[in-house]
Amino acid sequence: MTETSSRPTTLTLVIPCYNEEKTLERCVERVLAIADDRLVLELIIVDDASKDDSVSVAQKLIQRHPNIRLFRHERNQGKGAALRTGFAQATGDFVGVQDADLEYDPQDLRKLIVPLAEGRADVVFGSRFLYSGERRVLYFWHSQMNRALTFLSNMFSDLGLTDMETCYKLFRREIIQSIEIQENRFGFEPEIVAKVAEMRCRIYEAPISYQGRTYAEGKKINWKDGLRALYCILHYGAHRSPLPMQMLVYLFIGGTAALFNLLLFLLLFPTLSIGPSALIAFYAAAGLNYWLCTHLLFKKNIRWKTGTEQFVYYASVTGIALVDLATTTALLAFGLGAVSAKLLASCIGLILNFAARRFLVFPESRPEDWR
Repeated sequence: MTETSSRPTTLTLVIPCYNEEKTLERCVERVLAIADDRLVLELIIVDDASKDDSVSVAQKLIQRHPNIRLFRHERNQGKGAALRTGFAQATGDFVGVQDADLEYDPQDLRKLIVPLAEGRADVVFGSRFLYSGERRVLYFWHSQMNRALTFLSNMFSDLGLTDMETCYKLFRREIIQSIEIQENRFGFEPEIVAKVAEMRCRIYEAPISYQGRTYAEGKKINWKDGLRALYCILHYGAHRSPLPMQMLVYLFIGGTAALFNLLLFLLLFPTLSIGPSALIAFYAAAGLNYWLCTHLLFKKNIRWKTGTEQFVYYASVTGIALVDLATTTALLAFGLGAVSAKLLASCIGLILNFAARRFLVFPESRPEDWR
């Protein structure tokens, strides 16, 4: 620990717990062992409606250790929800996460807290992939998925992390308590990375050891959480990513909406005439485009109220449709073939659609550095 202050540093560790009766007591004892006259610990156990005897274990620990508090959820909500509850109750100078299993070594926390205590960092992440010592070797595809999600997260957050999904994350208390955590499960990890990146926090990373457990031993994360993490990377990070990255995401959104437009038109055409089928399909696809934009790329209601925002959106869509028609007609008049004229007009329309959404419908200014 740093010697720059005469006052001991207080670290609050939030321990989300769900069916961890076998490991909770040993985990807490290992955490308490890192305290000394320079580091004071506050432990907050949040039981997420465990079905085993985790609560009884926690209550016995509280009787022995006055610096432990217990909060309980009536129904199971997930790791993110447990952390949201715990963070709100934290009183320490710094706040971190400690899983109730035995995968992480609490001794590493003494190293991670140093940049915070010295005033050099706002957030410190522990990285399992920087560690040069021994580690338990488990699932190949699981580790590759972690690396892939970290890579994608870095692309949108413009950070250079090596382990976005790490449990060990330490924060200055005022920072973590200023962030509204929306994810209830493991989507907390990409969400919090995107949000501290948006706040322009000073982020450090340090190597940590890792003794992973198998699914038979109680590991809970699965492939569905991987898909959710991908969604969270886009949902919380894409709106602040560089324009080329936003354009790349919009290509996916535009392509999905175009395919929906075509399929709906083919479905309606046998019963309706060309005109009504084309109009219904066009504006329904525009609605899907709007929904995807607000969930994957832009924040909703940045400037406008809901009704006004949707009016501006559909007005811009209609205007660009007219530009597309005029461009196609003009290119045909200049002698271009029908396919070439429509393709060129569609490319222009794609750029105009993205520009209208980014700068007119969902405009967002860049914040000043947060300190």
